[in-house]
This record gives sequence, structure tokens and C-alpha cells, in this order.
Amino acid sequence: MTRVFAEDGRSVPVTVVQAGPCVITQIKTQQRDGYQALQVGFGACREQRVTRPLKGHMDKAGKGYFRVLKEFPTDDPGAYELGQEIRADEFEVGERIDVSGVTKGKGFAGTIKRWGFQRGPVTHGCKNIREPGSTGCATYPGRVIKGKKMPGQKGNRNKTVLNLTVVDVRPEDNLLLIKGAVPGADNGIVFIRKTNRA
Repeated sequence: MTRVFAEDGRSVPVTVVQAGPCVITQIKTQQRDGYQALQVGFGACREQRVTRPLKGHMDKAGKGYFRVLKEFPTDDPGAYELGQEIRADEFEVGERIDVSGVTKGKGFAGTIKRWGFQRGPVTHGCKNIREPGSTGCATYPGRVIKGKKMPGQKGNRNKTVLNLTVVDVRPEDNLLLIKGAVPGADNGIVFIRKTNRA
């Protein structure tokens, strides 16, 4: 993350995302596949890093080999060609987008760190300073309810941040400057789509 300055002097926090070049490796149609989508490859890699079935699959596009393949639904697959590059200039300044990624993994965490529970009293005789307290009900239903907030794995989950704003587009470097934070660690893979909200 970094910041840019608006015309009125305000400091705007932004995340810099390399948005391409992405290459169309497969076009899925309603007649052949039962649905309409584009399969897009990103992150060039060496031929030795690709399995033989994937190598044959990517050879059809003739644009090399990629570490990441992802499908995106489309209404008009006929508007695209196999091997066509999709670059950052698909987006415009001020446009709203949704960004999906895998959040940072924090390991096994207790209820205070994971859910924001308060501590117990730190006084003589108290033994539940960082424990979650009672987890069950009384006699009825006499069990722990599903979805109860408990200790467990924190982070490392798929998350989508909705309605972010594109602050700047730099097509010569395939960079998008997105207002605010996006899920995941530095150099992580995120998926960007134009939002369907008003």
C-alpha cells in the first residue's frame, strides 16, 4: 500500500495492483460447455513448471505458460479471441470493482484475538482471564449451538471486498491504484471484477 494526493490536497490510501497482462487461454460457450466464461492465465512461468496436460491446454493459445488460471463469467464470449491479452486499461478511473483474495493466515487463535472477546477479571481467584467462558446453554437444548464463536484458525480464508474505487490506471505498467486495502499479503494473487452494484 501507499498513498496518492487528490487535486484538493487530500491524502488517499491506495493499494497498487499489477493487473495483467492476462491472456485468454480458453473460451467457454453455452453450446459446448453449458455456460459462458473466459479462462484467463496470469503470471508467466517456465515450461518445466507446468504439467503435460496443462502444457497441451495452454499451447492452444500460443502465448506461453502461466502459474494462475481463473475463469470469469461473460455475457458475450464471441467478443474475445483465444490468446487475446486483457490489460489494465479495461478499467477506468472512478470505476467500482470487487476484489477477491486469500487473507493472511494468523494460525490458531483464541477468542480474544479471533473474535474480539473481552477478558475476564484479573483478580484473586479468577481462572478465566483469557478463556471464552460458558459455551453451552442450560438444560435445554443442552449442547453447543452451531456457529458458536470459539478458538480456531484465524485468516487464510477466501474474502471479497466489495465496491472499491479505482483511483488511477497506469496502462503502460499494467497497474491499478485501488482505494483502500485488498485481501492478502504482499505479492499475493487477487481477482478483480467490475461490480454489479449501483
